[in-house]
Amino acid sequence: MPSASHSGTRVSRPTVAIIGGGVIGLSIGWRLRQAGCPVTIYERGQPGRGASWAAAGMLAAGIEAEPTEEPLFALGRWSQSLWPGFASELEEAAGRSIGYDATGTLVCAFTRDQAAKLQRGIEFQSRIGGVFDWLTGRAAREKEPGLAPNLVAAAFSPHDHQVDNRLLGPALAIAFDRAGGHLVHSLEATLDIEAGRVTGVHTEESRHKVDVTVLAAGPWSRLVPGLPKEAAPPIRPLKGQMLALTMPAGAPLIRHVVWGANCYLVPRGDGRLIVGATTEEKGFDETITAGGVLGLLDDAWRTLPGIEELPIQEMWTGFRPGSPDDMPILGPAPIDGLVLATGHHRNGILLTPATAELIADYIVTGRADPRMAAFGLDRFESGRT
Repeated sequence: MPSASHSGTRVSRPTVAIIGGGVIGLSIGWRLRQAGCPVTIYERGQPGRGASWAAAGMLAAGIEAEPTEEPLFALGRWSQSLWPGFASELEEAAGRSIGYDATGTLVCAFTRDQAAKLQRGIEFQSRIGGVFDWLTGRAAREKEPGLAPNLVAAAFSPHDHQVDNRLLGPALAIAFDRAGGHLVHSLEATLDIEAGRVTGVHTEESRHKVDVTVLAAGPWSRLVPGLPKEAAPPIRPLKGQMLALTMPAGAPLIRHVVWGANCYLVPRGDGRLIVGATTEEKGFDETITAGGVLGLLDDAWRTLPGIEELPIQEMWTGFRPGSPDDMPILGPAPIDGLVLATGHHRNGILLTPATAELIADYIVTGRADPRMAAFGLDRFESGRT
Protein backbone atom coordinates (compact mmCIF):
# COMPACT_ATOMS: atom_id res chain seq x y z
CA MET A 1 0.00 0.00 0.00
CA PRO A 2 1.21 3.58 -0.61
CA SER A 3 2.68 5.26 2.43
CA ALA A 4 0.65 7.71 4.54
CA SER A 5 1.75 10.94 6.14
CA HIS A 6 2.36 11.19 9.89
CA SER A 7 -1.11 12.68 10.36
CA GLY A 8 -2.68 9.48 9.02
CA THR A 9 -3.83 11.03 5.75
CA ARG A 10 -2.27 10.32 2.39
CA VAL A 11 -0.06 12.89 0.68
CA SER A 12 -1.65 11.90 -2.64
CA ARG A 13 -4.29 9.43 -3.74
CA PRO A 14 -2.97 6.03 -4.84
CA THR A 15 -3.23 4.97 -8.46
CA VAL A 16 -5.30 1.81 -8.84
CA ALA A 17 -5.83 -0.95 -11.40
CA ILE A 18 -8.85 -3.23 -10.99
CA ILE A 19 -8.98 -6.61 -12.72
CA GLY A 20 -12.64 -7.47 -13.29
CA GLY A 21 -15.39 -5.30 -14.74
CA GLY A 22 -18.41 -6.85 -13.05
CA VAL A 23 -20.53 -4.99 -10.51
CA ILE A 24 -17.92 -5.50 -7.76
CA GLY A 25 -15.02 -4.09 -9.77
CA LEU A 26 -17.10 -1.29 -11.28
CA SER A 27 -18.52 -0.18 -7.92
CA ILE A 28 -15.08 -0.16 -6.29
CA GLY A 29 -13.75 1.84 -9.21
CA TRP A 30 -16.61 4.34 -8.98
CA ARG A 31 -16.06 4.89 -5.26
CA LEU A 32 -12.32 5.27 -5.73
CA ARG A 33 -12.83 7.85 -8.46
CA GLN A 34 -15.16 9.76 -6.16
CA ALA A 35 -12.31 9.76 -3.63
CA GLY A 36 -9.92 11.20 -6.21
CA CYS A 37 -7.92 8.08 -7.11
CA PRO A 38 -6.81 7.56 -10.72
CA VAL A 39 -8.44 4.21 -11.62
CA THR A 40 -8.29 1.87 -14.60
CA ILE A 41 -10.54 -1.20 -14.78
CA TYR A 42 -9.50 -4.15 -16.93
CA GLU A 43 -12.23 -6.52 -18.16
CA ARG A 44 -11.31 -9.36 -20.49
CA GLY A 45 -14.86 -9.44 -21.93
CA GLN A 46 -17.63 -6.86 -21.82
CA PRO A 47 -18.31 -4.94 -18.57
CA GLY A 48 -21.04 -6.45 -16.43
CA ARG A 49 -21.55 -9.43 -18.73
CA GLY A 50 -20.05 -12.19 -16.56
CA ALA A 51 -21.45 -13.41 -13.26
CA SER A 52 -23.15 -10.03 -12.81
CA TRP A 53 -25.25 -10.49 -15.96
CA ALA A 54 -26.30 -14.04 -15.09
CA ALA A 55 -27.58 -13.22 -11.59
CA ALA A 56 -31.15 -12.63 -10.41
CA GLY A 57 -30.48 -9.39 -8.52
CA MET A 58 -32.00 -10.47 -5.21
CA LEU A 59 -30.93 -8.50 -2.13
CA ALA A 60 -31.69 -11.40 0.19
CA ALA A 61 -29.65 -10.91 3.36
CA GLY A 62 -32.38 -12.42 5.56
CA ILE A 63 -33.72 -15.27 3.48
CA GLU A 64 -30.34 -16.77 2.60
CA ALA A 65 -28.73 -16.63 6.06
CA GLU A 66 -27.67 -20.05 7.37
CA PRO A 67 -26.04 -21.28 10.59
CA THR A 68 -22.24 -20.59 10.64
CA GLU A 69 -22.83 -17.55 8.39
CA GLU A 70 -23.42 -14.96 11.09
CA PRO A 71 -20.59 -12.67 9.86
CA LEU A 72 -22.00 -12.86 6.34
CA PHE A 73 -25.49 -12.05 7.61
CA ALA A 74 -24.19 -8.97 9.43
CA LEU A 75 -22.33 -7.80 6.33
CA GLY A 76 -25.39 -8.50 4.18
CA ARG A 77 -27.76 -6.58 6.43
CA TRP A 78 -25.39 -3.61 6.47
CA SER A 79 -25.08 -3.70 2.70
CA GLN A 80 -28.86 -4.05 2.44
CA SER A 81 -29.25 -0.86 4.48
CA LEU A 82 -26.91 0.93 2.06
CA TRP A 83 -28.86 -0.12 -1.03
CA PRO A 84 -31.63 2.53 -1.13
CA GLY A 85 -29.13 5.38 -0.97
CA PHE A 86 -26.69 3.61 -3.27
CA ALA A 87 -29.41 3.01 -5.86
CA SER A 88 -30.58 6.62 -5.76
CA GLU A 89 -27.04 7.99 -6.04
CA LEU A 90 -26.18 5.65 -8.90
CA GLU A 91 -29.33 6.41 -10.87
CA GLU A 92 -28.59 10.12 -10.60
CA ALA A 93 -24.95 9.64 -11.59
CA ALA A 94 -25.76 7.38 -14.54
CA GLY A 95 -28.98 9.09 -15.61
CA ARG A 96 -30.91 5.82 -15.82
CA SER A 97 -32.93 3.39 -13.71
CA ILE A 98 -31.44 0.24 -12.19
CA GLY A 99 -34.82 -1.31 -11.35
CA TYR A 100 -34.52 -1.15 -7.57
CA ASP A 101 -37.72 -2.67 -6.12
CA ALA A 102 -38.51 -2.65 -2.38
CA THR A 103 -41.64 -4.84 -2.56
CA GLY A 104 -40.18 -7.63 -0.37
CA THR A 105 -39.83 -11.40 -0.55
CA LEU A 106 -42.11 -14.36 0.21
CA VAL A 107 -40.72 -17.80 1.10
CA CYS A 108 -43.35 -20.51 0.58
CA ALA A 109 -44.01 -23.89 2.18
CA PHE A 110 -46.35 -26.32 0.43
CA THR A 111 -46.17 -29.24 2.88
CA ARG A 112 -46.17 -29.48 6.67
CA ASP A 113 -42.56 -30.68 6.57
CA GLN A 114 -41.55 -27.67 4.48
CA ALA A 115 -43.42 -25.39 6.90
CA ALA A 116 -41.61 -26.89 9.90
CA LYS A 117 -38.25 -26.48 8.18
CA LEU A 118 -39.10 -22.90 7.24
CA GLN A 119 -40.17 -22.16 10.82
CA ARG A 120 -36.82 -23.43 12.15
CA GLY A 121 -34.95 -21.32 9.63
CA ILE A 122 -36.92 -18.22 10.52
CA GLU A 123 -36.32 -18.78 14.22
CA PHE A 124 -32.55 -18.93 13.61
CA GLN A 125 -32.55 -15.90 11.35
CA SER A 126 -34.70 -13.92 13.79
CA ARG A 127 -32.22 -14.62 16.61
CA ILE A 128 -29.43 -12.98 14.61
CA GLY A 129 -31.49 -9.97 13.59
CA GLY A 130 -33.71 -11.05 10.73
CA VAL A 131 -37.16 -9.50 10.35
CA PHE A 132 -39.98 -11.75 9.15
CA ASP A 133 -43.75 -12.01 9.25
CA TRP A 134 -45.16 -15.53 9.52
CA LEU A 135 -48.17 -15.94 7.25
CA THR A 136 -50.78 -18.62 6.89
CA GLY A 137 -51.31 -19.99 3.42
CA ARG A 138 -54.45 -17.91 3.06
CA ALA A 139 -52.70 -14.71 4.17
CA ALA A 140 -49.83 -15.34 1.76
CA ARG A 141 -52.25 -15.89 -1.12
CA GLU A 142 -53.90 -12.58 -0.29
CA LYS A 143 -50.51 -10.99 -1.03
CA GLU A 144 -49.99 -13.15 -4.13
CA PRO A 145 -53.27 -14.70 -5.38
CA GLY A 146 -51.48 -16.66 -8.08
CA LEU A 147 -49.64 -18.92 -5.63
CA ALA A 148 -50.67 -22.58 -5.65
CA PRO A 149 -53.80 -23.31 -3.56
CA ASN A 150 -52.04 -26.00 -1.50
CA LEU A 151 -49.79 -23.36 0.09
CA VAL A 152 -49.48 -24.20 3.81
CA ALA A 153 -47.56 -21.17 5.10
CA ALA A 154 -45.06 -18.52 4.11
CA ALA A 155 -42.55 -16.13 5.61
CA PHE A 156 -42.56 -12.53 4.42
CA SER A 157 -39.23 -10.68 4.54
CA PRO A 158 -39.93 -6.95 4.05
CA HIS A 159 -36.24 -5.99 3.83
CA ASP A 160 -35.24 -8.51 1.14
CA HIS A 161 -35.59 -6.48 -2.05
CA GLN A 162 -34.30 -6.77 -5.63
CA VAL A 163 -32.50 -4.80 -8.31
CA ASP A 164 -32.27 -5.52 -12.02
CA ASN A 165 -28.69 -6.73 -12.33
CA ARG A 166 -28.70 -6.28 -16.11
CA LEU A 167 -29.41 -2.59 -15.59
CA LEU A 168 -27.01 -2.29 -12.66
CA GLY A 169 -23.82 -3.22 -14.52
CA PRO A 170 -24.25 -0.74 -17.40
CA ALA A 171 -25.26 2.01 -14.96
CA LEU A 172 -22.10 1.46 -12.91
CA ALA A 173 -20.00 1.57 -16.09
CA ILE A 174 -21.56 4.92 -17.03
CA ALA A 175 -21.11 6.34 -13.52
CA PHE A 176 -17.48 5.20 -13.45
CA ASP A 177 -16.82 6.77 -16.85
CA ARG A 178 -18.54 10.05 -15.91
CA ALA A 179 -16.46 10.16 -12.73
CA GLY A 180 -13.30 10.09 -14.85
CA GLY A 181 -12.45 6.39 -14.70
CA HIS A 182 -10.76 4.51 -17.52
CA LEU A 183 -12.27 1.19 -18.62
CA VAL A 184 -10.29 -1.24 -20.77
CA HIS A 185 -12.36 -4.16 -22.07
CA SER A 186 -11.94 -7.14 -24.39
CA LEU A 187 -8.30 -7.50 -23.31
CA GLU A 188 -6.85 -9.87 -20.71
CA ALA A 189 -4.71 -8.24 -18.03
CA THR A 190 -1.60 -9.89 -16.58
CA LEU A 191 -0.17 -8.98 -13.18
CA ASP A 192 3.32 -7.48 -13.10
CA ILE A 193 5.50 -8.34 -10.11
CA GLU A 194 8.81 -6.79 -9.17
CA ALA A 195 10.82 -7.58 -6.03
CA GLY A 196 7.94 -9.48 -4.46
CA ARG A 197 5.36 -6.74 -5.04
CA VAL A 198 2.54 -6.33 -7.55
CA THR A 199 3.46 -3.18 -9.44
CA GLY A 200 0.65 -3.06 -11.99
CA VAL A 201 -0.70 -4.91 -14.99
CA HIS A 202 -0.08 -5.25 -18.68
CA THR A 203 -2.11 -6.26 -21.71
CA GLU A 204 -1.00 -7.08 -25.23
CA GLU A 205 -1.34 -3.37 -25.98
CA SER A 206 0.04 -1.54 -22.95
CA ARG A 207 1.71 -1.69 -19.53
CA HIS A 208 0.35 0.20 -16.53
CA LYS A 209 2.25 0.80 -13.29
CA VAL A 210 0.06 1.53 -10.26
CA ASP A 211 0.26 1.71 -6.48
CA VAL A 212 -2.52 -0.83 -5.83
CA THR A 213 -4.11 -3.59 -7.91
CA VAL A 214 -7.52 -5.00 -6.97
CA LEU A 215 -8.41 -8.54 -7.96
CA ALA A 216 -12.19 -8.60 -8.53
CA ALA A 217 -12.53 -11.18 -11.29
CA GLY A 218 -15.27 -13.26 -9.66
CA PRO A 219 -15.11 -16.98 -10.52
CA TRP A 220 -12.08 -16.34 -12.74
CA SER A 221 -10.04 -14.74 -9.93
CA ARG A 222 -7.49 -17.50 -9.40
CA LEU A 223 -6.93 -17.78 -13.18
CA VAL A 224 -5.56 -14.26 -13.70
CA PRO A 225 -2.21 -14.52 -15.52
CA GLY A 226 0.81 -13.65 -13.40
CA LEU A 227 -0.97 -14.32 -10.08
CA PRO A 228 1.47 -15.99 -7.65
CA LYS A 229 0.32 -19.28 -6.17
CA GLU A 230 0.51 -17.96 -2.61
CA ALA A 231 -1.81 -15.06 -3.45
CA ALA A 232 -4.36 -17.04 -5.47
CA PRO A 233 -7.72 -16.98 -3.65
CA PRO A 234 -9.40 -20.41 -3.30
CA ILE A 235 -12.24 -19.56 -5.68
CA ARG A 236 -14.14 -22.06 -7.80
CA PRO A 237 -17.01 -21.59 -10.25
CA LEU A 238 -20.44 -22.83 -9.16
CA LYS A 239 -22.62 -23.32 -12.20
CA GLY A 240 -26.20 -22.10 -12.18
CA GLN A 241 -28.83 -22.62 -14.88
CA MET A 242 -31.62 -20.05 -15.14
CA LEU A 243 -34.41 -19.00 -17.45
CA ALA A 244 -36.75 -16.09 -18.07
CA LEU A 245 -40.45 -16.28 -18.90
CA THR A 246 -42.55 -13.47 -20.38
CA MET A 247 -45.56 -12.40 -18.32
CA PRO A 248 -48.60 -10.71 -19.91
CA ALA A 249 -48.08 -6.99 -20.46
CA GLY A 250 -49.51 -5.02 -17.56
CA ALA A 251 -50.60 -8.18 -15.71
CA PRO A 252 -47.67 -9.67 -13.75
CA LEU A 253 -48.34 -13.05 -12.16
CA ILE A 254 -46.52 -11.96 -8.99
CA ARG A 255 -45.19 -8.69 -7.62
CA HIS A 256 -42.95 -10.00 -4.81
CA VAL A 257 -39.85 -12.12 -5.15
CA VAL A 258 -41.11 -15.63 -4.34
CA TRP A 259 -39.12 -18.64 -3.18
CA GLY A 260 -40.55 -22.10 -3.76
CA ALA A 261 -39.13 -25.36 -2.44
CA ASN A 262 -36.32 -25.57 -5.01
CA CYS A 263 -36.43 -22.37 -7.05
CA TYR A 264 -37.01 -18.64 -6.83
CA LEU A 265 -39.18 -16.41 -9.00
CA VAL A 266 -38.19 -12.79 -9.57
CA PRO A 267 -40.64 -10.48 -11.41
CA ARG A 268 -39.11 -7.65 -13.40
CA GLY A 269 -40.64 -4.32 -14.33
CA ASP A 270 -40.24 -5.12 -18.03
CA GLY A 271 -42.50 -8.20 -17.76
CA ARG A 272 -39.81 -10.85 -17.44
CA LEU A 273 -40.13 -13.51 -14.76
CA ILE A 274 -36.72 -14.87 -13.75
CA VAL A 275 -36.66 -18.50 -12.62
CA GLY A 276 -33.50 -19.79 -10.93
CA ALA A 277 -31.26 -21.41 -10.19
CA THR A 278 -29.44 -24.71 -10.11
CA THR A 279 -26.22 -25.13 -8.11
CA GLU A 280 -23.75 -27.45 -9.81
CA GLU A 281 -20.09 -28.31 -9.30
CA LYS A 282 -19.37 -28.50 -13.02
CA GLY A 283 -16.54 -25.99 -13.47
CA PHE A 284 -17.04 -23.61 -16.38
CA ASP A 285 -19.48 -25.90 -18.19
CA GLU A 286 -21.95 -23.64 -20.04
CA THR A 287 -24.28 -26.46 -21.08
CA ILE A 288 -28.01 -25.92 -20.54
CA THR A 289 -29.43 -29.32 -19.65
CA ALA A 290 -32.92 -30.79 -19.92
CA GLY A 291 -32.73 -31.93 -16.30
CA GLY A 292 -31.74 -28.52 -15.01
CA VAL A 293 -34.48 -26.70 -16.90
CA LEU A 294 -37.07 -29.37 -16.06
CA GLY A 295 -36.31 -29.13 -12.35
CA LEU A 296 -36.66 -25.34 -12.36
CA LEU A 297 -39.88 -25.33 -14.36
CA ASP A 298 -41.44 -28.13 -12.32
CA ASP A 299 -40.88 -26.35 -9.01
CA ALA A 300 -41.87 -22.99 -10.50
CA TRP A 301 -45.15 -24.53 -11.76
CA ARG A 302 -45.83 -26.11 -8.36
CA THR A 303 -45.31 -22.69 -6.79
CA LEU A 304 -47.07 -20.55 -9.39
CA PRO A 305 -49.32 -22.68 -11.64
CA GLY A 306 -50.09 -19.78 -13.95
CA ILE A 307 -46.65 -19.99 -15.56
CA GLU A 308 -47.80 -22.98 -17.64
CA GLU A 309 -48.82 -20.90 -20.65
CA LEU A 310 -46.00 -18.35 -20.46
CA PRO A 311 -43.46 -18.29 -23.29
CA ILE A 312 -39.83 -18.97 -22.48
CA GLN A 313 -37.89 -15.85 -23.39
CA GLU A 314 -34.34 -16.91 -22.56
CA MET A 315 -32.25 -19.65 -20.92
CA TRP A 316 -28.68 -19.23 -19.73
CA THR A 317 -25.93 -20.41 -17.41
CA GLY A 318 -23.81 -18.39 -15.01
CA PHE A 319 -20.96 -19.03 -12.61
CA ARG A 320 -20.98 -17.95 -8.98
CA PRO A 321 -17.55 -17.32 -7.42
CA GLY A 322 -17.52 -19.78 -4.51
CA SER A 323 -15.04 -19.82 -1.64
CA PRO A 324 -14.55 -22.79 0.75
CA ASP A 325 -16.97 -21.27 3.29
CA ASP A 326 -19.24 -19.50 0.76
CA MET A 327 -18.24 -16.09 2.12
CA PRO A 328 -16.38 -13.35 0.24
CA ILE A 329 -12.64 -12.76 0.40
CA LEU A 330 -11.93 -9.10 1.10
CA GLY A 331 -8.73 -7.27 1.91
CA PRO A 332 -4.97 -7.53 1.32
CA ALA A 333 -3.39 -10.51 -0.39
CA PRO A 334 -0.18 -12.07 0.97
CA ILE A 335 1.84 -10.08 -1.56
CA ASP A 336 2.29 -6.32 -1.39
CA GLY A 337 0.31 -4.16 -3.76
CA LEU A 338 -2.59 -6.59 -4.25
CA VAL A 339 -6.07 -6.36 -2.70
CA LEU A 340 -8.75 -9.04 -3.02
CA ALA A 341 -12.47 -8.49 -3.57
CA THR A 342 -13.89 -11.79 -4.74
CA GLY A 343 -15.71 -14.98 -3.69
CA HIS A 344 -19.14 -13.42 -3.18
CA HIS A 345 -20.91 -16.64 -4.18
CA ARG A 346 -24.69 -15.98 -4.38
CA ASN A 347 -24.46 -12.55 -2.74
CA GLY A 348 -22.47 -10.43 -5.16
CA ILE A 349 -25.29 -8.04 -6.05
CA LEU A 350 -26.40 -7.74 -2.42
CA LEU A 351 -22.87 -7.02 -1.20
CA THR A 352 -21.96 -4.53 -3.93
CA PRO A 353 -22.37 -1.30 -1.88
CA ALA A 354 -20.63 -2.69 1.21
CA THR A 355 -17.75 -4.20 -0.75
CA ALA A 356 -17.19 -0.96 -2.65
CA GLU A 357 -17.15 1.06 0.56
CA LEU A 358 -14.86 -1.33 2.46
CA ILE A 359 -12.30 -1.81 -0.31
CA ALA A 360 -12.21 1.82 -1.42
CA ASP A 361 -11.80 3.01 2.17
CA TYR A 362 -9.00 0.52 2.77
CA ILE A 363 -7.12 1.64 -0.35
CA VAL A 364 -7.53 5.36 0.38
CA THR A 365 -6.78 5.28 4.13
CA GLY A 366 -4.65 2.16 4.53
CA ARG A 367 -6.87 1.08 7.43
CA ALA A 368 -9.08 -1.99 7.40
CA ASP A 369 -12.64 -1.51 8.62
CA PRO A 370 -13.42 -4.01 11.44
CA ARG A 371 -16.39 -5.24 9.39
CA MET A 372 -13.87 -6.67 6.91
CA ALA A 373 -11.95 -8.70 9.50
CA ALA A 374 -13.96 -11.93 9.15
CA PHE A 375 -13.42 -12.08 5.38
CA GLY A 376 -9.63 -12.05 5.03
CA LEU A 377 -7.79 -14.66 2.99
CA ASP A 378 -5.87 -15.67 6.13
CA ARG A 379 -8.96 -17.41 7.55
CA PHE A 380 -8.16 -20.38 5.31
CA GLU A 381 -4.74 -20.91 6.81
CA SER A 382 -4.11 -24.26 8.48
CA GLY A 383 -5.73 -24.50 11.91
CA ARG A 384 -8.29 -21.77 11.21
CA THR A 385 -11.91 -22.26 10.27
